[in-house]
Amino acid sequence: MEQDYHQLEANIDHENTNKEYAPPSSAHIIGLDSWQQVGLMLVTSLNCGYVLSFSNLMLVPLGWKWGITCLLVVGFYSAYANWLLASFHYINGQRFIRYRDLMGYVYGEKMYYITWVLQFMVLTLGNMGFILFGGEALKEVNSILSDHPFRLQYFIIISGLGFFMFAFFIPTMSAMRAWIRASTVITFSYTIILLVLMIKEGKTNSAKNSYEIPGSKVGKVFNGFGAISAIVACNTTGVLPEIQSTLREPAVKNMRKAIGLQYSLGLVFYYGVSIVGYWAYGSEVSEYLPKELKGPNWIKVLINLAVFLQTIVSQHMYVTPIHETLDTNFLQLEESIHSKENIKRRIFLRFAFFAGNTFVVTALPFMGNFVNLFGSLALIPVTFVFPSMIFLKVKVKTSRIENNMWHCFNAVLFSLLAVVSTISALRLIVNNVRQYHFFADS
Repeated sequence: MEQDYHQLEANIDHENTNKEYAPPSSAHIIGLDSWQQVGLMLVTSLNCGYVLSFSNLMLVPLGWKWGITCLLVVGFYSAYANWLLASFHYINGQRFIRYRDLMGYVYGEKMYYITWVLQFMVLTLGNMGFILFGGEALKEVNSILSDHPFRLQYFIIISGLGFFMFAFFIPTMSAMRAWIRASTVITFSYTIILLVLMIKEGKTNSAKNSYEIPGSKVGKVFNGFGAISAIVACNTTGVLPEIQSTLREPAVKNMRKAIGLQYSLGLVFYYGVSIVGYWAYGSEVSEYLPKELKGPNWIKVLINLAVFLQTIVSQHMYVTPIHETLDTNFLQLEESIHSKENIKRRIFLRFAFFAGNTFVVTALPFMGNFVNLFGSLALIPVTFVFPSMIFLKVKVKTSRIENNMWHCFNAVLFSLLAVVSTISALRLIVNNVRQYHFFADS
């Protein structure tokens, strides 16, 4: 971190095979996976349980006109920003397998820690949200099958235990191969069933649905910015360099292929569920779409079980960078990750992480409002601002002035959006704080 970052040469070797540099130290596998595997992992992980809340979070505060416009604009910018970030996997022949390492190399030690804090915030809050969604899916099954369902907290604990077991037995992203295929089948199956049921019910409901945007004039503006944060959250991961590190060479070209799959096939499904859900149920749509379904109980049970199983797999992509950091720092790297000593250490690390996350969720089971907060406070800078900042530092001498101006505009615009949408998210939480209480059975 003591080197002069201002002396970087303004060139990027996109297809460098990294023969001049030793691979960065990591307890996890680097450079093994195909772009198809990573592409399907992105598609299925972004089509996760969160999708079932997006009609309420994204479209209710914006309505049809602004909602569709923002979906398209944010989707385009997200695709471009990730495409750009993928190109910085190599700088001056050096490979960067962690976002914080990349930002530290380009902007110094302070940005290293800022990036890591923002990522940790996104990944931890996101993982808590996954645990909550898994618990809600199980409780919905219990509510369908029983007149006296158990409290939500019991199912949150079951969900957290399932996440822990999966993270222990499938310790890395590369180890997810067969599980990604299974997750793909489950994801597309429950999504298609859900779409069919919502279209069927929407034909009956749409004529009497209200699509009015709720709230006062000021409230509509703030809620709209909060919805934009949720759209950002549904389009990106915040850990693209960590995901790209698993790809075999050429890593840049393969990452861009995976991104293409995510923003074509993947986007159709998670945007489709959000739009159809809003059309079918209007501005009164639930924060959890399966609650709206009027179909046979066995179909609702099937959908909720599929959501639970798929959520276990999906969350692993988001939380693996934290596992990688813990494993790299606390496991014995000279031994196999499956050695007796490393298994004992891995059990402790995974259990401590998921036990802490699960306890917080059982005490505060209302993570929906926090999706907007971590989307605005962390994901907007990490997704939109930082890639343009890297471009302006690394390519400024060789790029045309209009390209530099474009990325400068992006950095300023999205920094302002992050500030405004963070204020909006905090305002929403403050307005709803009276509805919160510890260990609520919500």
